Amino acid sequence: MKISIMQPTFLPWSGFFNLMANVDLFIFLDDAQFQKGSWHNRNRIALNSSAHWVTVPINHDHLGQSIENTMINDQRPWREKMVRTLKQVYSKHEHAQELFHFTDLILNESFTSLAQMNIAIIQMMAQKMNVKCQIVKSSELSIQGVRTERLLSILNKVNATHYLSPQGARDYLTDDGFENQNDIDLSYQVFKPTLYVQKSVTTFIPQLSMLDVVMNLGWAKSALYIK
Repeated sequence: MKISIMQPTFLPWSGFFNLMANVDLFIFLDDAQFQKGSWHNRNRIALNSSAHWVTVPINHDHLGQSIENTMINDQRPWREKMVRTLKQVYSKHEHAQELFHFTDLILNESFTSLAQMNIAIIQMMAQKMNVKCQIVKSSELSIQGVRTERLLSILNKVNATHYLSPQGARDYLTDDGFENQNDIDLSYQVFKPTLYVQKSVTTFIPQLSMLDVVMNLGWAKSALYIK
């Protein structure tokens, strides 16, 4: 049982889906703390040959609030504005007809929680790219603890035998002695996104949202890209 765990971010980059494509079970860490200025509620697309941020406004009520308890701020018409921006950027791309899969979810005001909307978008993209891992939310597991202690509790709860970790967690897993505390095999993600033709961009912009990959390559080639 090979597992990976990630916080649900907004329109994540291709490496997120590479993790999903390489495990049996993927866990959304939706009860992790929301971080201002992070990928939780924003990501980048290509606009006028530069990286451009698209951001979901949220209500940040208190320190320590979780992603699942972070509510989307619909006091202003951000959804319509973001959809207009996406259509402006991608309407002439080869696979522009696929944009509605994203815009319909962004416009869906029944998504009041940031985690709820992010997960819906990610699951849609994973399905379109034929990523077949099972999906669980950490909030459903009722796990306590912090850092590696909490990670190990989650892995044990789902009977993991192998943990595939993103590279960004290497330092804290090493410092906390992850491999000395259990018999779960540990490996680190090895993924280097390759160049692809970005329409209307003079110099390739790396690590944009997976949305940009899909608009340029389509779902079938994007499925190969993430693997």
